[in-house]
Amino acid sequence: MNNLRIPPLLKEIALVFSAAGKEVYLVGGAVRDLLLGQNPADWDLATNARPEEVMGLFRRVIPTGIKHGTVTIRYRDVSIEVTTFRTESRYSDGRRPDEIRYASTIEEDLSRRDFTMNAAALRLPGGELADPFNGRGDIRRRLIRCVGRAEERFGEDGLRPMRAVRFAAQLDFDLEERTLAAIPGALATTARVAAERIREELDKTILSPRPQTGFIIMEETGLLKLILPELEACRGVEQRGYHRFDVLDHSLLACAYAARAGFSREVTMAALFHDLGKPAARRLDEQRGIWTFYNHEAISAALTEGILRRFRYPNAVIDRVLHLITAHMFHYEENWKDAAVRRFIMRTGTDSLEDLFRLRMADTAGMSGEDPDPRSLLPLHKRIESVLAKGGAFSLRDLAVNGRDLMAAGVAPGKRVGIILQELLEAVVDDPGLNNKEKLLEITNNINRRYINGP
Repeated sequence: MNNLRIPPLLKEIALVFSAAGKEVYLVGGAVRDLLLGQNPADWDLATNARPEEVMGLFRRVIPTGIKHGTVTIRYRDVSIEVTTFRTESRYSDGRRPDEIRYASTIEEDLSRRDFTMNAAALRLPGGELADPFNGRGDIRRRLIRCVGRAEERFGEDGLRPMRAVRFAAQLDFDLEERTLAAIPGALATTARVAAERIREELDKTILSPRPQTGFIIMEETGLLKLILPELEACRGVEQRGYHRFDVLDHSLLACAYAARAGFSREVTMAALFHDLGKPAARRLDEQRGIWTFYNHEAISAALTEGILRRFRYPNAVIDRVLHLITAHMFHYEENWKDAAVRRFIMRTGTDSLEDLFRLRMADTAGMSGEDPDPRSLLPLHKRIESVLAKGGAFSLRDLAVNGRDLMAAGVAPGKRVGIILQELLEAVVDDPGLNNKEKLLEITNNINRRYINGP
């Protein structure tokens, strides 16, 4: 394996182990990446040295998972996980082994790993390959195959089926026949995995080069119905008159375009979930012979919120994705007046305009299965640039008055302040010339009297 270049940093670390009479191997995804001709993102090591011995060999060591035999060494400002050779007992919770036992050889350690492509190791510092399960051969065949019996591997750890799906999407590999066939029988185990762990695999799948590959496998094996039943319900929902594809295929194609284009997680997620509400909103317009989906964006946002909260996404991510989904059904026409453009900017928010346009591009790609013309949104871009150049208020912070000004003018503290500020913003969007303090306070007094005196 002389063609696999071992970084000098790892050789230096290996010499520390060798001087102490200990073996050390590069393991996991880094070996797979090297065999694929790629640059690994990080490095994981396995050794026959016990954690306390590793802590004695290096000056800076963090006991990150010492009860599982793992410590993290800091060497030349690089963090590298080091795990003692180990085997594992039964998995009562479907995720973590009940007991960890140290092993004496790298082959024993590799036998506990999930897939053959992840069960090869390079002995350091020389780089000799230990490959008891022919992971290199499966990498050449572009196959994801479980180590040993797939039913046992998936029964031990319910996250492994999701990892198989994610690797298929990331690497464009096929699942070996018995590995694929074992996933349906492991669904009950997968259902017990913590939401945060499922979220990690979903994120990696969504942002992979071929997310549609992963989601199709999920659909075929029952994982999609288990993990994302809202998305699975989109299968077979035709969109005659608007799209070539049913809602599920359209959504997967939109997600694939967003991922391929390198859009953010929030935009790519919005592309995947933006039409979740169509099954509930679909109605047949018998006169025109087409399906309609009025207000589906609101239903989609509600369903998406349920998904994101189920998997415990941060509130900032949830808010961003929901905003994009809610706003995605805009229809620009060249006869829009400047006031209409200003209202569009106000509803969307200047910080969300580019992401909304990216979502529209992904949505368009999902309609035909082809990349859209990037110039299609150019007319709206130009109108927005023109309107923004003229100045004006597009959010409450742009107003010439604030809540304190309103209260000083006699508005009672509380919800009324926010309501009046919103009315002032609406007025300024219609007529930017109103955005000065004197005029806005005059309008405020008129509105406030209406509240006090009633209609």
